[in-house]
Amino acid sequence: MVAMAADERGIGGSDPDGADGTDGSVPESLSTEAVFETLSSQRRRYTLHYLKQRQEPVTVRDLSEQVAAWENGIDREAVTPKLRKRVYTALHQTHLPKMSKLDVVEYDSDRGVVGMTPRVSQLDIYLDIVPSNDLPWNQFYLGLGAVFTALVTVAALGVPPFDSVPGFGYALCIALTVSGIAAYHTVRDGRSRLGGNDDPVEEIVPPPESREMADSATGDD
Repeated sequence: MVAMAADERGIGGSDPDGADGTDGSVPESLSTEAVFETLSSQRRRYTLHYLKQRQEPVTVRDLSEQVAAWENGIDREAVTPKLRKRVYTALHQTHLPKMSKLDVVEYDSDRGVVGMTPRVSQLDIYLDIVPSNDLPWNQFYLGLGAVFTALVTVAALGVPPFDSVPGFGYALCIALTVSGIAAYHTVRDGRSRLGGNDDPVEEIVPPPESREMADSATGDD
């Protein structure tokens, strides 16, 4: 039972002894296919986002109301019974059983309660979360490196006015720029990652090796 499991492992499904598994062992790693199957659905991403925010088992009614609010871009108070029931039905019949089978969540269908398992933490390392109107960070850093390389190259070749800046000046400029961007990146990712304080992002890019499976994934959003 979800409630029993939560009591045994503590809030959010964590073991009080500090272990990841219920018996003191590290849980088996999720396969790439299981990760992609979980994250390919917007409703499943919203479910994980809410569970990680709450860090405790929640009722499916509560979950479906919040997911409906995120899906429709409205406050929870504005969610109608019809909107909530539509999400509730999909979660109860499809998404929660599938996530339970993958051992990502523990779902007590009789009591209508769902909670996280220790396996949820394994999903974090797979996520490259990018809002749909943003440039992926790996591409940004690649472009930034190309700009700095070109800048230092023309300075080394004595091209004015770039040759008027000493090498220490370029080194300091590059170090400060990279440090500042990295700090912003760290704060921004912490807020947008699943379970962060912000609303869930709309797009999650799965690992490159799993993207070829997108065409065969079922469209059950």
